[in-house]
Amino acid sequence: MSVELYYTAPSDEIFEDIKRAAIEIWGGYDDTYGYASGKIGQIKDITNVKDNYMFMVSMFDQDNQTKLMALVGPMTAVRILEAML
Repeated sequence: MSVELYYTAPSDEIFEDIKRAAIEIWGGYDDTYGYASGKIGQIKDITNVKDNYMFMVSMFDQDNQTKLMALVGPMTAVRILEAML
């Protein structure tokens, strides 16, 4: 993992791309017990500082991280991968 990149905020465009995709994924879950809305609540007002973008990525298991990567733009996907290397 690139520790320096992991803790450095990305551009606002990349941050918003991740945020949008994360909310889209959580919005697709059954919310019978409030789990999905709780996760959305954690990220809807989050701001682009330090590692908040990776906080959103790390909320997901590996399968959903793969789904997230498919929902974001290519530059966003590269940034996430670089931070994880």
